[in-house]
Amino acid sequence: QVQLVESGGGLVQPGGSLRLSCAASGSIFSINIMGWYRQAPGKERELVAVISSAGTTTYADSVKGRFTISRDNAKNTVYLQMNTLKPEDTANYYCRYTSRVVDYWGKGTLITVSS
Repeated sequence: QVQLVESGGGLVQPGGSLRLSCAASGSIFSINIMGWYRQAPGKERELVAVISSAGTTTYADSVKGRFTISRDNAKNTVYLQMNTLKPEDTANYYCRYTSRVVDYWGKGTLITVSS
């Protein structure tokens, strides 16, 4: 009942920037949490950043000071501004939407940080 469309992935050099977007559609409840998770080859999926509909944010320690998550509640869209990217940031990034009763994941988008 909720569809997530991710965009903005790609290849970037170390030190560069990228911006990810995730638009949710369908049966959207106004109170929800949206965010980004990532999974690198051979590693477990981990939280990158999440933001509630009230604006409360949580970041992984590894991205604090470099990444910024934001959202537009009117558009049901969440953004992730990624600056000073490192090779260690290379991973598949997944958008997530969760309310009190449902949990949906996007299909993922690949971010490669390499020179």
